Amino acid sequence: MTQKKQRQKIPSRFRLQGTDGVRREVKLARDPEVRGLTPQQAFLEKSFITEEFIELYAYARVDQLIREKKMKPGQDVVVGWDPRDPGLKFCKAAVRGARRAGARALVLGVVPTPLVPMYMVFVGAAAGFMITASHNPKDQNGIKTFLAFQGMKLLPDNDVELSRAVLAQDYKKVREKPLAGKEANRRVAALKLFMEFHLDPENSWSGEADFKDVQLVVDPANGSLSGIAADVFRRVGFGKVIEVNALLNGDVNLNSGVADLEGLRLVTVDMIAKGGRFARHRAVQKLFQLGRKQKTKILSGKIKVCGAVFDADGDRFYRLDYHPGKDALLVLSGDETAFLQARYLTQSDPKNFKGVAYVNTVESDLNAGAAAERLGLKLQLTAVGDKWISLSVVYMTLESRLNQLAACARKLKSAAAKRSIASLKSRLQKARRDGVLDAEFFATLNREIDRAFRKLGDGSPGFPTIPFAVGSEETGHNITQGKLRDGENSVPVFFGNGVKSALNAFAASHFLLQGKSPKARLACLEKPFPPGFKLCRYVYYVDQSLFARDSALWKRVKKTILDEAKKLEYHCAVLPFREDPDMLYIKLQAPGKRGGREVCGVFVRNSGTENKIGVNLRGPKTHARRLQTVGEAVARLLLQTMKDRANRFCRMEDQILSQLAKGPQREAALGLPASDRGRLLAETLKQGLIQRSSGGFRISPLGKWYLARQAPGGR
Repeated sequence: MTQKKQRQKIPSRFRLQGTDGVRREVKLARDPEVRGLTPQQAFLEKSFITEEFIELYAYARVDQLIREKKMKPGQDVVVGWDPRDPGLKFCKAAVRGARRAGARALVLGVVPTPLVPMYMVFVGAAAGFMITASHNPKDQNGIKTFLAFQGMKLLPDNDVELSRAVLAQDYKKVREKPLAGKEANRRVAALKLFMEFHLDPENSWSGEADFKDVQLVVDPANGSLSGIAADVFRRVGFGKVIEVNALLNGDVNLNSGVADLEGLRLVTVDMIAKGGRFARHRAVQKLFQLGRKQKTKILSGKIKVCGAVFDADGDRFYRLDYHPGKDALLVLSGDETAFLQARYLTQSDPKNFKGVAYVNTVESDLNAGAAAERLGLKLQLTAVGDKWISLSVVYMTLESRLNQLAACARKLKSAAAKRSIASLKSRLQKARRDGVLDAEFFATLNREIDRAFRKLGDGSPGFPTIPFAVGSEETGHNITQGKLRDGENSVPVFFGNGVKSALNAFAASHFLLQGKSPKARLACLEKPFPPGFKLCRYVYYVDQSLFARDSALWKRVKKTILDEAKKLEYHCAVLPFREDPDMLYIKLQAPGKRGGREVCGVFVRNSGTENKIGVNLRGPKTHARRLQTVGEAVARLLLQTMKDRANRFCRMEDQILSQLAKGPQREAALGLPASDRGRLLAETLKQGLIQRSSGGFRISPLGKWYLARQAPGGR
């Protein structure tokens, strides 16, 4: 297929990127499955990322910036990666791509994702790349891209333009280009910056906190924070720090990390027993070992046994606390840790944090947002992805800077400046009204504000106070303001940062719970706010193109939700999200006990990071059964209609179900390739198609129903 024919097949708004960059299973370009294909064909036709694709992608991005005069040849681009690529074939490819396009590559090596935009902003680089697939299994890789302005991630309009640039390239010609740009190793300097950032009490909130009584198990998921996070915690002053799952051998997220904890509130004894889901999870096992051994000290308040669990690239964090009364681990997701931080901010500094924004994505527990509002915060709801939280902060930043500029103009009584400011404000308001999804628009507006300050003779007005407290995703992204310091100067930053989230969560709980009995402390950690009902029904190995706004399937799913909700006497409203137009979000309302209305939410969306679709259910606990009825109907529809039979994992899933239909079997008897076994079983369990049993695994009732629908004549 020629490049011309390839472009003709691509829709005008096509995006290679998902929720956060590009992710796929990996194959080397010499692999028989992709040999002879262009990097673009391997991606589009076979759904594989090759090292050639990564090189092409980095080249296209830098070339695009140079052609658009947003950077000059020889300017710096920051490149980092997680350790899922021990041979560095994909990582070095990104460096080559940037250099072939003319950039100087500042190479950080294995570092957490937030360090790429952090170092980028610190040195004034033009762009940044992080080679990672985040929480995805180790057989996948990808690339996250950052902009110079506030380290923003690309928004959909930028994704579209970059996708066109990537598809337009001829890799054979790119490969022949010289390495025009230089390469510099900046790992030592970047890690020094990362450590200084987190040891700053203003960033870690550790000024008055005492962590000497905390025994902390750190799980970096064999990823980017291996050796780094534990060092930070030791220097901040945690009493005892024990690191597990810190191998840099490529086994990222294997029996480790936050993804295994999603959707749980407790890890119980049966989950760590032989055959349990955490039987091989070293961090969980270690916490139970420590907690049981020191139960008396925990009950007396002398020590606390806790865990800090991250994902492979270090931007997500879950907290674990051993509860001796339950002999279980409390699981604090992004919702609970964010709420603790919000409560700390509003209590410790009410003057600056009452009435400011608390930003949640739709994944979060609806009760978390309601509890934040009771603290006096203003709730904002966004689509899935921490970049949408960042975009909310960008709006607040620009609005605050314009207010600051207006005050300066009033002081100087400049009529011309007032007119200019009114025009800038109008453009920003229009962008919010129209749902502008172009990060370059905001960068341009920020530069114009800078010029306006210089014209008024105030080139360094200082950064204004931003009316923002916390941004949160249930999956473990927390965002609070940090400060990068360079001598006497400081720059505010708002990055998803697992280590900062952890330090802030522990500092917040220390401040809020000091003086309480161990029993009261654990009760508060178990329920920082009254929890609501949360459930996600996943369907893996799907053809995601089938579910798009107003497609035939999208309409069927919408009708199914509305029909089921009507039977259950809900009033329904479809809510649009401009940032994620293909997501179907339906707000359900029912009469409440006190005459008001109780609000629930059902949303269905393709994952932007994995090959799956999710049916998400949110609402008060009293609505759990009704919401599950809705979710079950939609999940069954998606199982019947979206499975991609060309996907090898889908075929292996059918094989598992057919074998288990004959009776329970142990893992080894299923005949699965060792390289795929862990991922496949985990994802089949998440769909509810199989269950764990004393004999290994058995098919579930849903699995039997699904298998029957695959048989000839099945309906």
